[in-house]
Parts: sequence; C-alpha cells; structure tokens
Amino acid sequence: MQRLLLDRLLSWKSQSKRKPVLLDGARQTGKSFLLEKLFGEYFEQVIRLDFLEQPSLANLFNGSLKPEDILENIEIELNLSIDITNSLIIFDEIGECQQAINSLKFFSEQIPEIFICASGSNIGLLGSFPVGKVELMELYPLTFEEFLWASNQKPLIKAFDNINLGKTAHDKLFSLLIDYYFVGGMPEAVYEWFETKGDFGIIERTQRVSQIHSSLIAGYKRDFGKYSNKVSAHQIEEVFENIPIQLSLNIDDSVKRFKFKDVLEKKTRYQELSGPINWLEKCRLLSKCHPIDCEPHSPLAAFSKNNIFKLFFFDVGILGHMLNLSYKEHRTQGFNYKGYIAENFVQNELAAQFGAPSYSWEYARSEIEFLFKGINGDIIPVEVKSGKRTRAKSLQIYRERYKPLKTVKLIGSTGSIENKEALVIPLYYSSKIEKLINT
Repeated sequence: MQRLLLDRLLSWKSQSKRKPVLLDGARQTGKSFLLEKLFGEYFEQVIRLDFLEQPSLANLFNGSLKPEDILENIEIELNLSIDITNSLIIFDEIGECQQAINSLKFFSEQIPEIFICASGSNIGLLGSFPVGKVELMELYPLTFEEFLWASNQKPLIKAFDNINLGKTAHDKLFSLLIDYYFVGGMPEAVYEWFETKGDFGIIERTQRVSQIHSSLIAGYKRDFGKYSNKVSAHQIEEVFENIPIQLSLNIDDSVKRFKFKDVLEKKTRYQELSGPINWLEKCRLLSKCHPIDCEPHSPLAAFSKNNIFKLFFFDVGILGHMLNLSYKEHRTQGFNYKGYIAENFVQNELAAQFGAPSYSWEYARSEIEFLFKGINGDIIPVEVKSGKRTRAKSLQIYRERYKPLKTVKLIGSTGSIENKEALVIPLYYSSKIEKLINT
C-alpha cells in the first residue's frame, strides 16, 4: 500500500540539513505504517518509540533535553547503537509526551543532519510545539489515486496517470470510484477490501469493511472522552454525528452552510458550537469550506467569515457508514449518485493535495462548489455535477460576471479536455485539476 506523501518524505531525506518532521493526521490513517514500513525502507536502521504503547519511554527525556543525552538514553534503553547518518528515529504518538515535543527544537538547532520524524493523532490539540523548528506534514485517508494503486490494476493506473478519457477506462475508473465511495480511504478498510477479493463473496467483503468502519467510529468516540479536556465529549459526539445528517439533506443541490440550530439542545449560535467544531477540525475528522459571496480574489481567506462554512467529513467511507448506506445502494445509484457524496469526495481530494479549508462561491441562487487558485493567482471556478446531467447554470453565471480565464466542471461521465478554457473532466480526476489548468 503506497502513499503519495512518501515522495515528500524522500525529498526531506535528501536535504543536507533538515528540521524534524511532525506528521499530523486523524487516527488510523496510516502514519506509523508510512514512516516505519514505507519510509523506513530507505534507512539501514529504524528506531520507533511509541509513547502511547509504552508511556515509560517518557523517562528518556527527563533531566535533559540535549540531543546527545536523549540519544544515549535511547541506546541504553533499547540496547543498540545509533548511526545518525543511516538511522530513522520515529517518535510515535508524540502528543503523549510533552518533553519529547519540546526536544524537537533542540534536535533542529543542534543536530540538523539527523533523521527524526514525529507523529500523532492529536497534534492539533497540543498546547504548544516548536513552531518554526519542525516541518509539518499531514496524512489523510487514502485518496482515490492511492486506492487505485492498492487495487494493483497496472493498465488502469497507467490510464489514470495519462488522464485517459476513453469509455473503456472511464467505465473501470468510475466503477472503482463507486467502490471507493463505499470503502473510503482508511487503510485497514482498503486493505480488507482488496485482500479478500477472490476469497469471499461481495456480501462478506462488504460486511468486513462495515465492521472495520464500526470499530473505527467507536475508537474516535472513545478519543472524544480521552482528549476533549475542556470541551464536552458529549457535545463533540453530537456534532460528529450531525455532520453526516446535514450532508445527506443535500441530494440534488450543492452542500449548504452548516446550520447550528438543533445540533445541541438550546444552542443555536456559532459561538455555542465553536468548541466541538474546532476540536473535530483540529483532530482532522472534519474540514471546512468557506462560501464567498462576492467576486473572489487571492487570498481567498480575506473574503471568508469564521462563522460561515460548510462542514465535510474526513472520509467518504465513514460518512456512508454513519448514514447506513449499503454497498448495493452505492452501486444501484450509479451515475445519478447523491451530490453530497461527490462533493465530499472532491473536498477530501483537494484537502489531501492542498490542505484545508477550501472555498466556494454563492450569489443569489447560484453556487459554485469550489474555487481553485491557479499558479498565477487566478481564481478558477470548479463545479461538481455528480450525474449525467451536466448543464451548469451557475457556472455560466459565474463566467458572465467575472470572466475567469478557465473553468472546470467535474462530472459523472467521460468529459473532454479539448477546450483548455472550459475543462470538463470525470470526478475521479479531481486530483488532476492543478496539472490540467497549468498546462
């Protein structure tokens, strides 16, 4: 199971001097596997300290935060020798050890040639970490491209890389996209889906994936109580469960702004829900999209408001499970798929590539699902059409008002890239938008 973020880690490794990596991401997105198994293959030695699994490892950082003292303590504790030119040291679940977090500053300043990667599922909740002394990276659930890699269909992977718009490739890729809508990108679910193919029937395979989704959700809810601190775990859970419900109300139209009323009893304002919403965002379990109601310019953040946003779920597979959508329901809807799943999918694809939040556009009854910033700072509207009906009135209105240099429409059929100023591409090529608009 390969991950796109590996290339960035290898680029970091090639530098003569480097800051420690601080890898963020929701729990169970594969951070440890990426660092230890995939990235670790490029080192002679991998040393992993898991502060959640072994809390006593925090003692290695007591008394002194000098890098040479910490390294000596690690050697004594694990009975090994560390060659800093060929060893990868992983501080896993670093949020459980504040002193280990503090030590990253001194490793950055005093031994910039060492290979240290720290990871955690609650990085966003940390009271403090050495800003400017670490290289922040974020790992999301597997994207559609990574899901395609996991399927091990080499000709189809080649077709995807070449942005093949032929019907044969489209039928295969769209079918795989429907599978992705059900399975999602959580590594355990993806592994189970492809590993059991050929051994079990579709009913048992889908049941196994659903069991994994149930287990993951239960784990997240346990974390609400463990890490919530001042924010009520009950309120976090209520918001967490309400996001899929609000998304499911948007069948034909674009996803609407998140409504604060009726989420928590007797609470109707953003200020009253900001605590649990921000907590979930910091734990990477949701992402925001801010609507803009005027002519958009770079930077888009200047036109957004903190209390106006859409909320999307971090994984479409978990989203579908929480709405009790069966594999058969995903399959039978085919091209006429519910718009909110497609929109959530695009949000996640863009977030994995460029980070969150994202931005959209609203004017009267017209809506553009996403705004994309080109290489020269140009704002490019991206409209999402999940079905075969691809007439885009909102996109036409946007064109007439603002005269964008290019537009993009994501659809459920094959599309065309012949007109470089008005690209029409299948949904599964969402991650190719940057490449297409800059060529």
